[in-house]
Amino acid sequence: MAEMNFLRSVPYLLSVPSKKIWADYDDEADVLYVSFHKPQQANDSIIEDNVIRHYRDKMLVGMTILGASRLKE
Repeated sequence: MAEMNFLRSVPYLLSVPSKKIWADYDDEADVLYVSFHKPQQANDSIIEDNVIRHYRDKMLVGMTILGASRLKE
């Protein structure tokens, strides 16, 4: 089941703003960190609905998803 869920995410992963994606999940804090550029070097962040979007100027360079396990189907 987990494999099928991951496979469903492939079209979305292909549409992100970078060809490389780094992800780290902290299960204790239930936070998913996703980076589209390393290092992110973000200079702005926008918080909305438990998602923090990190920007370098106008380019999305990463996201922090709070309560990530609640997004499961």
